[in-house]
Amino acid sequence: MKTLPAIALGLSVAAVSLSVTAVEPITIGESVTIQSKILGEERTILISTPADYSRGTEHYPVLYMTDGDVHLTHARGTVDFLSRNGFMPDLIIVGVVNTDRTRDLTPTHWAPSANAGATQGPNTSGGADKFLDFFAKELFPYVESHYRTSPYRIFAGHSLGGILALHTMVARPNLFNAYIAASPWLMWDDDWTLRATEAFFADRRVFQKTLFVTMANDEAGDPKPTRFDRLCAILGGVRADGFSWGSMLMEDEDHGSVVLRSYYWGLRKVFDGWRLPVDPKTGRFGGNLADLKGHYAALGKRLGMPVVPPEQVVTLMGYQFLQSGAAAEAITIFRYDVELYPDSPNVYDSLGEALERAALMEEALSSYGKAVEKAEQAKDSRLAIFTKNRDRAAAAVRGAQKTP
Repeated sequence: MKTLPAIALGLSVAAVSLSVTAVEPITIGESVTIQSKILGEERTILISTPADYSRGTEHYPVLYMTDGDVHLTHARGTVDFLSRNGFMPDLIIVGVVNTDRTRDLTPTHWAPSANAGATQGPNTSGGADKFLDFFAKELFPYVESHYRTSPYRIFAGHSLGGILALHTMVARPNLFNAYIAASPWLMWDDDWTLRATEAFFADRRVFQKTLFVTMANDEAGDPKPTRFDRLCAILGGVRADGFSWGSMLMEDEDHGSVVLRSYYWGLRKVFDGWRLPVDPKTGRFGGNLADLKGHYAALGKRLGMPVVPPEQVVTLMGYQFLQSGAAAEAITIFRYDVELYPDSPNVYDSLGEALERAALMEEALSSYGKAVEKAEQAKDSRLAIFTKNRDRAAAAVRGAQKTP
């Protein structure tokens, strides 16, 4: 594997008066090569893990993308931003680099006319199903054996990749849990995608999947209803239980620029409801621990996978109770945090603080000590803070033992 540099931060000493002792690149992933027997060629795969992946044991959903070399950087930034703000979990991102884009991303063999935007060269179209075999039989096994993945897969594609997203949904519905189709080229093969989507949903009664589809200004000036209008009408008529879909017309974006916003809003749709409902004025969640568990249990049922409440959310809820003087409730919440995330130093430190507030100093010392132990193992940057808390608690316990 080789590291993929995202940004190399360097300062010219001649330009500034700072002394730079070391410059380290900021990386967002690594490049791996898979020898595909199915496709008969080597395929380059770009894989980006969450920033703290190497320090934890958590498992993550996976976002698979076409045109990986083009979209990995902005997709990583979008995922980081949304997860940091509580709208979704963090993800592993897998981007497939192209060799023959027309071959791999198109579901049928078709020879479009020159005025349909066809590219020059041999017509290799129609290899989508073979490409999906590569995903199912070679790419998934590689990713899921080398990375900590959870059983939730998202497919995202743009243009021809967008029609591949829609094709995958109806032709291989068990491969992915959710789909993002950014400005799909719906005119392909005389509206093949529209016809296939309508036929698939005609008698579908259950379909626990999520779809988000966008369109740029591609159809500006076309007579109504446009192909995008017709696709949305088909999706609007779906009565399959569990199916959730959304769409967005982005007429202020062109065919190339539409992708970033499509992936942003697509991920918001896929993980709709991830964030706990809070009072907009106070920023506080109005429920208790049982309500928090119920929220994520319902979310997991909708997504079709177990959803564990995020560590930061549980921690913030614990401090919400602690700051209101309800130390006993806070202790219960922090113990739950420890149960969920036994390798995190911070959960033990937070529990120690609540136990200290409740004057349970020996238990607090034990919890602070665990925080230091875990931080040393993980080389956590907060080790000095955890050590200070442990030493303070140790001094208090010693002082209490000397008191007659």
